[in-house]
Amino acid sequence: MPGSSSTPDLRNALRGLDRRRFLTASAAATALAFTTGLPRTGAFAAPAASPSAITSDPFTLAVASGDPLPDSVLLWTRLAPLPLEPTGGMPPSRFDVSWEVSRNSTFTRVVRRGTTTAHSEFNHSVHAEVRGLDAATEYFYRFRVGQWISPIGRTRTAPAVGAAVSSLTFALASCQRYDQGYYTAYKHLAEEDVDAVFHLGDYLYEYAVNAAAGARGYTEPLPAHLNHETVTLDDYRARYGLYKSDPDQIAAHLAHPFIVTWDDHETENNYAGDTPENSVPPEEFLVRRAAAYRAYWENQPLRLPQQPSGSDLALYRRLQWGRLAQFDILDTRQYRTNQANGDGWKVPSAESEAESMTLPGLEQEKWLIDGWRRSSATWNIVPQQVTFARRDNPSGDGTRSMDSWDGYPASRRRVLDGWKASGQSNLMVLTGDVHVHYGLDIHEDFDDPSSPVLGTEVVTTSVTSGGNGSEHPANWAAYLERNPHMKFYNGLRGYTTVSLDAAGAEITYKNVSQVTTPGAPLSVGGRFVTKAGEPGLVEA
Repeated sequence: MPGSSSTPDLRNALRGLDRRRFLTASAAATALAFTTGLPRTGAFAAPAASPSAITSDPFTLAVASGDPLPDSVLLWTRLAPLPLEPTGGMPPSRFDVSWEVSRNSTFTRVVRRGTTTAHSEFNHSVHAEVRGLDAATEYFYRFRVGQWISPIGRTRTAPAVGAAVSSLTFALASCQRYDQGYYTAYKHLAEEDVDAVFHLGDYLYEYAVNAAAGARGYTEPLPAHLNHETVTLDDYRARYGLYKSDPDQIAAHLAHPFIVTWDDHETENNYAGDTPENSVPPEEFLVRRAAAYRAYWENQPLRLPQQPSGSDLALYRRLQWGRLAQFDILDTRQYRTNQANGDGWKVPSAESEAESMTLPGLEQEKWLIDGWRRSSATWNIVPQQVTFARRDNPSGDGTRSMDSWDGYPASRRRVLDGWKASGQSNLMVLTGDVHVHYGLDIHEDFDDPSSPVLGTEVVTTSVTSGGNGSEHPANWAAYLERNPHMKFYNGLRGYTTVSLDAAGAEITYKNVSQVTTPGAPLSVGGRFVTKAGEPGLVEA
């Protein structure tokens, strides 16, 4: 299997490629990274094995579901008796894994069953696309391999395309650095009555996790191979095993279907397309990116169209919730131009304001705008990663974040021009990344606070990243003063829920008091509404 032992040879092979040809054909070039262990003429190389070879519970990471369609859900699991090991403790063989979908949790009303193969080449992950289900229906599911039966998950399908839908409630989560706190927010989220959870990125962090798991302060030490930054496929696989073994996160996945997109830390902080944060050759970084993308797919409830090819993974996609909502899920990392002005918080310049600057890439910009033109939904919702509305630095130094849409104002203008031209009226952008709650009005012209409000941005705080946080960070008053379109700012950890109907949306920002000790209670940090046809946030 690919791993750290094979990386130097792969790097040497890639360095031999012509640079210009490499950068224009990166997918083909970095496919070299995984020529070992991928299908050969349609067949996988690893031999089949009897389930008797699995001698301890392989369902330590439980199960998950995702990307609900009117007649289908995606069911996920990964066989991993030893989840903190890169191989998951599994032998290099393939295993048949059966699954069942039922109308009830006792499985006396099974409606679909089948078998999917867990291949060692994909770290024994299972992605079962179950079809032929009824729309807008709750289901329960489980997996079995030999004598072992997984925990039971609950999921639901989307309403039929074009169906009249009275309401929808979903949750937002992001930024869950394992060693900076406990996933108490997920424990509370598992108890919510929501139709789906949108994870907006930074599901994983690449940074080293020490033996005590940082703020968690474990007395039983974690394996030493977790205590360095993720670079190889083995590194990313072991790190997912750690993150996904958390019981509170497992509970949230068991309770709700997840719709996921990534940000930067699933690969490397603040990377942009094929440009890494650090000064390494692009061919070397793309081998790392290929490893990160592959491990992401192996560990998320994503469908087969999202299966990666070399260093590329087609993550942006569109989901419908009847006539009530259209979700255009973006990827603002893989296709962006490099951050201007050396990244960070900088004063805007000709470089950052150039027309050539694009955050989602020109093709994805067009895809988004074309989708709005064809939309028949009441609400058009854009789950994505980094802050969309303008943020002026509360220090008053004139700087803005070059890593967010502020560093790509031409791209933002093209998107908003496309929104206005589409004739739609209810835009909502969903964002993670910044480890705080924001509620922002999206103005046509951020230089003119009296210009029309075109939509609403809901920014959810982190699950743990940044530690405990505080309700009113030191820059709280100055931030609100310098950004009058910022209607809410809260620096505690937690998640957000959004409830929609044809008349409007209610946004509820939810907090836990601390994450460095487990079991903190949940509280409401703020509640806002926005009316259909009347964009703008109003405190409820």
